[in-house]
Amino acid sequence: MRRMAAERNASIRRDVQPAVRFLALPRASEGEGKSMKVKKFFWFGTVLLLLALAVIVWWRYYFVFGEGVKAGNLNFLVKKGYVFKTWEGRLIQTGFKTPKPGSMQSNEFEFSVVNDSLAHELERASGKFVEVRYKEYLHALPWRGMSNYTVTAILRIEDDPGNSVLPF
Repeated sequence: MRRMAAERNASIRRDVQPAVRFLALPRASEGEGKSMKVKKFFWFGTVLLLLALAVIVWWRYYFVFGEGVKAGNLNFLVKKGYVFKTWEGRLIQTGFKTPKPGSMQSNEFEFSVVNDSLAHELERASGKFVEVRYKEYLHALPWRGMSNYTVTAILRIEDDPGNSVLPF
């Protein structure tokens, strides 16, 4: 191989005048192997980067982190948003929580509803005891709602959950 390269260089030197000899470019076949490797490396890197980006986007926005059921009184359901109008609601659960020592707050479950028919059914159940099935995502998408929790089904709607009778 070295001998072939030396013969090639010798033929280049004979054809080129001495003053222009340093400007002589290698033949296309010599540099072609390196440029093909660089191109392959560039395309492989680009595809790998795009694939990694797609996996990250799927993981952050479409991976279902948790599923469950929540029950409580439906406080409100409203359709709002600047560009994407989404259904947002709040369920007030029984019991209290204390975010800071010395304070008390009711348990609230804030959620989004993607399905319009579910939203209309929940709209009619405002103020009633409702049991819903939800999915929890790691991050919210603008067209899916402002909450990480998305209601997927209504399991039960009750007018009177049975605990409205006062003990007096």
